[in-house]
Amino acid sequence: MGTGSPASVLLAGGGTAGHVSPLLALADCLRRRDPEIAISALGTAEGLEARLVPARGYPLLTVPKVPLPRRPSAALARLPLLLRDAVRAADEAITASHAEVVVGFGGYVSTPAYLAARRRGIPVVVHEQNARPGIANRVGARLTRFVGTTFASTSLAHATVVGMPLRREISTLDRRASRAEGLAAYGLADGLPTVLVTGGSLGAQRLNSAFAQRVGELRAAGIQILHVTGRGKELEVPSGGGAPYVVVPYADRMDLAYAVADLVVARAGANTVCELTAVGLPAVYVPLPIGNGEQRLNAQDVVAAGGGLLVDDADLTPAWIDHRLVPLLRDEEGLVQMARAASSVGDAHGDEHLADLVDLAYASGVHRG
Repeated sequence: MGTGSPASVLLAGGGTAGHVSPLLALADCLRRRDPEIAISALGTAEGLEARLVPARGYPLLTVPKVPLPRRPSAALARLPLLLRDAVRAADEAITASHAEVVVGFGGYVSTPAYLAARRRGIPVVVHEQNARPGIANRVGARLTRFVGTTFASTSLAHATVVGMPLRREISTLDRRASRAEGLAAYGLADGLPTVLVTGGSLGAQRLNSAFAQRVGELRAAGIQILHVTGRGKELEVPSGGGAPYVVVPYADRMDLAYAVADLVVARAGANTVCELTAVGLPAVYVPLPIGNGEQRLNAQDVVAAGGGLLVDDADLTPAWIDHRLVPLLRDEEGLVQMARAASSVGDAHGDEHLADLVDLAYASGVHRG
């Protein structure tokens, strides 16, 4: 272990794959760099991290969930007490993990982790996935100068662009070499144009509904679909001839799903955008119509480069599938050009860049000590 690397790191984030995936990607990168480093994760007992973090081989410590209300309410009045309890739990997690650096990825978990670390004088690193930062990371960025962002357009104090930490199976994916394995894994046919439809870990009702109404038409057009609906949102696909229409609730091997796809229809979460550009997949991005509009901003660079299309949630209809998606799938040269454009804005090394920032933060704490 070099003197510039911490012996123990606590990674704070959870709730959705948007926070958990980069957390795990950084954990794996730190472990590759130093097999002896102690890595713990801080999350909630209810979030996706409760399953994914232990499955990846890292211990999970928990804090109570503390939503940050955006407007005056009864929840806002309870916030000080809830936050106090969460900061206490985060402080206990720092003690238990012997953390020398705390890295936060935003969301409910990160604010108490930032505050507990700052109170102890432990270096803090903030990573913001989205083009428009959330409340937790706006708070965290004021407490440290080690702030990494995915997108250059993100306005955040002390920000340095590091990209998105991606899972190794995605960042090193050779889609052509893995295609046969992916076709076999998902029961798809070779030689047919293939669309991956995914709303992320939670699914997307708009995508699910629109495609459910076009199963027969897509089969008849010779276009096969791999549809990731989200858990508990599975579709009943009627039996019939034509191209395969495969429905799965969740894709544990998203690398193989990407390997079989010629085009992706998806939400525009930061992790999704960065994965698709890193592997060079053209996409139709359908930003989530709620929240603070960050998903539309996440996709703006790849869309501007010609590597994707932006479609409003209300416009993603069965008719749109007929009149826009089917012709797009039949334009092989157009898809090739879109794939090249997507690759031109992709970065597969965000995990290494963020790990460098962790080392810098640790060194700052050592020098201060």
